[in-house]
Amino acid sequence: MWWLAEIIGVVVLLFHAAGLVHAVHALMRTRTSQGSIAWIMALLFLPYVAVPLYWFFGRDRFEGYVRARRSNDQALTRKAADFYARLKPFEQAHDSTFMAASEALSGLPLLFGNRLDLFTDGKKTFDALFHSIESAQSYVLVNYYIMRHDVIGDALQKILVAKARAGVSVYLLFDEFGSGKLPRRFLREMKDAGVHFHPFGTNRFWWSRLQYNFRNHRKIVVCDGREAYIGGLNVADEYLGWHPQLGYWRDTHMRITGPAVRAVQLVFFEDWFWACGAVPECIPENAAQSENQSLLILPTGPADVLDSWQLFIVAACQHARERLWIASPYFVPDNGVTSALQAAALRGVDVRILIPERADSRLVNWAAYTYYEQILPAGVKIFRYQKGFLHQKVVLSDSYVSVGTGNLDNRSFRLNFEIAGVTNDEKFSSQVREMLENDFAQSLPSVLDDYLNKPWYFKAVCRAARLLSPIL
Repeated sequence: MWWLAEIIGVVVLLFHAAGLVHAVHALMRTRTSQGSIAWIMALLFLPYVAVPLYWFFGRDRFEGYVRARRSNDQALTRKAADFYARLKPFEQAHDSTFMAASEALSGLPLLFGNRLDLFTDGKKTFDALFHSIESAQSYVLVNYYIMRHDVIGDALQKILVAKARAGVSVYLLFDEFGSGKLPRRFLREMKDAGVHFHPFGTNRFWWSRLQYNFRNHRKIVVCDGREAYIGGLNVADEYLGWHPQLGYWRDTHMRITGPAVRAVQLVFFEDWFWACGAVPECIPENAAQSENQSLLILPTGPADVLDSWQLFIVAACQHARERLWIASPYFVPDNGVTSALQAAALRGVDVRILIPERADSRLVNWAAYTYYEQILPAGVKIFRYQKGFLHQKVVLSDSYVSVGTGNLDNRSFRLNFEIAGVTNDEKFSSQVREMLENDFAQSLPSVLDDYLNKPWYFKAVCRAARLLSPIL
């Protein structure tokens, strides 16, 4: 059996060599010192486990997306230039440093001439969304993180199939991780009807299958370039409050009519180009709306040079003078956001974090408790929503509002593709403020003893869960 010992020796040597190579990669590419140290130690001393994990979870840049954006195929570049030219007449002048920072992170301008509609109920959201799709005459663009083969998912599929058979161009993009259980028959029916669909992020190259840590978390619907929908709702029955454990589902979505729809459509084009290597031939036709509400579309993700969503949250904290209210189902912020929240509260800003009492992720819920000791003494208030599961992703910094898909966690900061609509329109801001006040009325404030009086083993579990915060 001498040969078996030699084989084992070679395998061990290869693993340690791979661990050394990957440790150098982690040293050069991992953004935080804590992350670098953790990966380097694991790769050097436990390479048999750490090397495979590093392939799945170690990278913080979706490199393939960047390559697609910079490829020699100029189709996306030409389309983007055309869209920017169409947006130019609607650029809104302003003197806000916060909006200037948001524009720099987005790469898109603040646009006037829009109508913004706020939705806080799942049924009303889907009723409006389905009506918009059914009314489309030219094309429909759909991108969801989660799409399921259930009542609401089947309803959307039937509408998309009917529109495709009627001659409307239908493009459907879904995240392969979030929508990985769609049955073949479900997809085949759409293919037979002429629906163009593709999973995002995992099928273009062989190494892409190791990028499950990167996910397209966006929720986008565009109809004829006239209307767009973004927000927190995916396509699944639980978003109607039909989850057997979580029950009532509290979420927020927005409908956009006007020039900003073109910006949403451009974001879809970039995602579709990555997935398929082509750009849909869909020309938006819309006009300024009489409501004349301004909106900035903010797409963020791991292909960005900066941690765009994390920087947006920090900027919102720094901008706030009166109030900073943030609703998110997942509260696992990094050190930068934690410090920004503390600093805002210490300045006298009314800082409130709204999270669910009933969580769909125990690990995230446990990890959130560990922040009590850090932020409650600084004056930050944490409210736990009692009526059901809270899934909305909303930021209110004085009069500035963001409604979108990004959470207060590392996954949204660095790993997920997200999208948000940002505005300081007085009417829309008032609606959001009233909406959040109603949510706070159905919530209970947390106190430090809610964590300190827990048994030691509960605290240990919470601390252990927080160690996983980079991938929660």
